[in-house]
Amino acid sequence: MTNVLLILLIITLLYVSIANRIITYVRVLALQGFILFGVTYLQLKDIETWNLVLIMLETIIFKAVAVPLFISYLIKRNRMTRETEPYLPHFVSLIIVTAIVVVTILLSNSIKDTHLDKIFFIVSLSTLFTGLYFIASRKKIITHVLGYLIIENGVFVLSLAVGNEMPNLVNLGIMLDVFASVLILGIFLNKIGDVFRDADVDQLSNLKDY
Repeated sequence: MTNVLLILLIITLLYVSIANRIITYVRVLALQGFILFGVTYLQLKDIETWNLVLIMLETIIFKAVAVPLFISYLIKRNRMTRETEPYLPHFVSLIIVTAIVVVTILLSNSIKDTHLDKIFFIVSLSTLFTGLYFIASRKKIITHVLGYLIIENGVFVLSLAVGNEMPNLVNLGIMLDVFASVLILGIFLNKIGDVFRDADVDQLSNLKDY
């Protein structure tokens, strides 16, 4: 069942690569939060109960609910247009994301380590590099924020591979890091939105320090 959920996470990456609306990115991000919640429950059975509860609460509340709602608020607050406005066509993005997944599969097969959980390795690297690709290929700042959150999901998947030994402080650090990043970027977007309606990355070159 864990492998099914991880494969579903890969499918969400392929789907978001052809998505044309920002709200679709937000919904996929929420879906990934629920998927990670399921993976956490199935994977972390050998850790202490209270630690498992902490990680699961972080996943379901923070990743699946709080962050998507906050991003949706930012979109409405800044009255952003619905289109993601990628630099490349959606079909090209689908090919690139597919190539990322294939390359990570080939890379995992080339690693001869019996302690490596290949499915977690493939999904985590695919998610990480897909997030980086979204940051590089989308124009709007809000899509850069979403790309960063996708990267964080990839890091979280990798940590779940060794989750039974993952200290509480590491997990808490991940949560605080994402919270601080989203909060800071949210304030940044609100300020940009007061000047630029669509918060396009290209318009950042027009900002001046007075």
